[in-house]
Amino acid sequence: MTQYIYLASPMRLPKGSFGSKPVSPKKPNVFKNELDFTHIYFENNYDSKLKRRFSYSPHFSFNHQVAAYSNHIPLKYELKGTAEEEKCLTILYFYLEEAIQASGVVEYFTCLNSKEELAISKKRNIRWKEIKKPYDLVLEDLEFWEIRL
Repeated sequence: MTQYIYLASPMRLPKGSFGSKPVSPKKPNVFKNELDFTHIYFENNYDSKLKRRFSYSPHFSFNHQVAAYSNHIPLKYELKGTAEEEKCLTILYFYLEEAIQASGVVEYFTCLNSKEELAISKKRNIRWKEIKKPYDLVLEDLEFWEIRL
């Protein structure tokens, strides 16, 4: 199964691909190497067919949500220390920082796809200033954080 990260905010969160570096705008699908291809795609919780929002997890209290998947974002105790892992955690770190600066609070959760309704294994309320580096964002499966400015 696939491990996802989920974010929720009282304000709209950006969607799309972050971090890829194609060789040129004319060749958006060509990359110099694996690290340049490494990216995170954030997908929002708006169903365009139904024209309404849905919730990725009942644990969220905010309507604006995104889901992202990257096999380079590890769970706690599965750290590899690769350049791709560091790049994805750095992308996540700056994405979260921007969201928290805009809204003052973000909910952050990770779990296997289709397990979003299971009980939370660990819940934390933390301040953004406690997160000093991207590797501080590595969670355990079913861990839920409320991060405040």
